[in-house]
Amino acid sequence: MPANENPTLAVVIGSIRPDRFGPTVARWFTAEAEAHGAFTVDVIDLADYKLPMELAGNDPHATPPDDVAALGRRMSAADAFVLLTPVYNRSYAASLKTAIDWFYTEWALRPISFISYGGATGGLTAVEHLRGIFPEFPAITTKSFISLANFWKVFDHDGRPVDAAALRTPATAVLDELAWWAPMLSEARKNRPYPTLDFELSIDEDET
Repeated sequence: MPANENPTLAVVIGSIRPDRFGPTVARWFTAEAEAHGAFTVDVIDLADYKLPMELAGNDPHATPPDDVAALGRRMSAADAFVLLTPVYNRSYAASLKTAIDWFYTEWALRPISFISYGGATGGLTAVEHLRGIFPEFPAITTKSFISLANFWKVFDHDGRPVDAAALRTPATAVLDELAWWAPMLSEARKNRPYPTLDFELSIDEDET
């Protein structure tokens, strides 16, 4: 990330179901992120990629499937992530788990936050399950996140928030935390080897 550019925030729509609500949430949060001004926003819709359920083997030189490679390029360019997920059976979307498992260096040493949506609990169990995954890469998960309980009441029929001011408070908290972490970790990825990583982190062309 060049010093004169904003870091890139990837907003990942995790559900690929035809009747999903994720794009509505993504449109709202993207508008908040753009108004916040700290990031260049890239909305990644997993429904646009056919990720195989069967992962690659252990050969690091194997050619990945085309959609995996295309998604990987966008993820590699990101300095921070916000993952959007509904709650399915008290956890997160299987399509999101597939996307997580296909990649490693793309997640490493980046800050990650979450937006969950569901019924009475707003998908809190989905977020807690996701938090347990990312130390493996390792990645940083922010303290702040957004939980949308009874989400069908939070947005109107046109996809606009019923109470925009109330939603802006948690959105700003998430964006402020990510904006604190992203430049620092970007600099560290380029200049400071992480002690327990046994691979070389990929560096974007515009960072060299």
